[in-house]
Amino acid sequence: MTSAKWIVIAPLFAAGAFAAAQDGPADAAGFNREIRPILSNACFQCHGPDKSTREAGLRLDLREAAIAGGAIVPGNPDASALMARITAADPDTLMPPPHAEKKLSSGDIALLRRWIESGAE
Repeated sequence: MTSAKWIVIAPLFAAGAFAAAQDGPADAAGFNREIRPILSNACFQCHGPDKSTREAGLRLDLREAAIAGGAIVPGNPDASALMARITAADPDTLMPPPHAEKKLSSGDIALLRRWIESGAE
């Protein structure tokens, strides 16, 4: 390939790589790498697969159950109870609860918001 053709094609490759990197948690790999660890660390103990420790009848480990319970409204984080609870100022509403050892960072909350905005796949 001549250098002139490479000059035209190289930016296209770079743009494609940048766009792929921006997909973030919307793809399955992004969910498994970024979102699932947050939920597993901070939420699944009380809202996961173990029926004996599940609270409020809410499962966050299954997308359909989280949607049916109103915790997640795909595409609308402001209507998602999950976002309301993890950003609540009231300690009686805040999740994880203040007495729990688990805390969410502002980065975790931002990732969860973006994930829900993108459809919560």
